[in-house]
This record gives sequence, C-alpha cells and structure tokens, in this order.
Amino acid sequence: MIPVSVAVVTKDEARNIERALKSVSAFDDIVVIDAFSSDGTVEICRRYTDRVYQREWMGYARQKQAAVDLAENQWVLILDADERVTEGLAEEIKEKIKGNGPMGFYVPRKNFFLGKWIRHSGWWPDYTLRLFRKDVSHVEFREVHEKVVVDGPVDYLGQPLEHYTYGTISDYVGKMENYSTLSAAELHNKKSAPHVLSMLINPFCVFAKMFFLRQGFRDGMHGFILAGLYSSYTFLKYAKMWEKKKDG
Repeated sequence: MIPVSVAVVTKDEARNIERALKSVSAFDDIVVIDAFSSDGTVEICRRYTDRVYQREWMGYARQKQAAVDLAENQWVLILDADERVTEGLAEEIKEKIKGNGPMGFYVPRKNFFLGKWIRHSGWWPDYTLRLFRKDVSHVEFREVHEKVVVDGPVDYLGQPLEHYTYGTISDYVGKMENYSTLSAAELHNKKSAPHVLSMLINPFCVFAKMFFLRQGFRDGMHGFILAGLYSSYTFLKYAKMWEKKKDG
C-alpha cells in the first residue's frame, strides 16, 4: 500500500466518485468529507473506505482543509470526485515520497472537455499542487479556486492526474452559475465596481487569450466552445460583482 492519505470532498457525486476512489485503491488511507449528499454518494464511498464523514458545506477551501486535518499519514493527496489517479502517477508518488527533498509536488492534469483531452487553450499541463506534507501545508481560504500553500521547497511530478470535467455543455453552465457567484463575492471585497468597458473588454481578452494566444484553435470546435464559455463566465462574474456593488 502507498503510505499517503487521499482527501476527498463530495456533494452529490454519485456519477463520478466510484471511479475516483477505485483509482486510489492502492493508497492506505482515504478520507471523505461529504456535504450531506442525497444521491447515494455516501453509500458508494463506504464501499472503499470507512473514513466517511458528513459536514455542512463550508466552502471548497474549508471543506478540503477539514479532510486534510483528518488524514492519518504525513503525506496527503487532494483528489476531486471527477479526477482519476493513473497507475503511472501512483507509482511516481510512491517513489517521490521516500526522499527528504521537496515538501510538496505539483501534478500535471489531463483535462477532458466533452470527452476530449484538451491539449491547448491553457489546459495542459495545468499543474496543480495536490501532493504535500501535512505538517508544513494548508489550504488557502478563498471563495473559489482554492490552492494549497506549502512552507518549504516544492517540485513537479511527470505523470498526470486525469480530470473528467464538463461532460456536457450543461455541466459547464451549471457550474458557471455557482463559480461566477463565488468569484463575484471575492472580487467584491477587493475591487471597485467594474466599468462597462472592462465588462466588454475582459471577456473578449479571455477568448483571445485561450483561442489564439494559447492556441485553442488547435483543439478544434472543442477549443472554440471552451473559449466562448470562459468568456461568458468572465462577463457573468463581473456583472454579478457590479450587481453587488449597486446593491451596497
């Protein structure tokens, strides 16, 4: 068994969670914090670990930190329900944690959109810090796009984590509604109300950056749709921020 704790947070993830947990069956400790799912998520999780806990939703960062706090091992891997640890990654993790060097590792992610691996658009290799020593790390508290902060040297792994995000356009639109609200709340506390020009220019810049500068056009129609959706998300979060400022 790999002496690493896997920290997972769930909320109505019955569609994804079994494949995620199967992918970490070689890890000797799996901790799940569930936000009172109603779709059978908890029952599925209990087939793979007896360390399943339920807590009211506290936000992504706090929920993940709660799972990390319960980890039994020094090394922790944060895994989302729509992600999979490949065999190559599991073996690399097993070897890397034997040394006394880095305190954390960035992991490359292979992001899939509408069933296709997106190789451009800024989506590959999409390094994210997921493997770290618990005693020198914490999850930074942010409304959205939370990240792990490590007090010490970090390095990069070569084997990827597979991320099966947005199986349909409706999946993206549903998450966009939630993420744009959280992002608007975060921006509301940092910036003044957006000008109409910024609400026009920023979405266009996001599209141009993804589709042209980061060569999203090489991902074909998938890249075009993805850039358009991210542009829409950018407009929506600034519009919601403006709404919050207007209402005081």
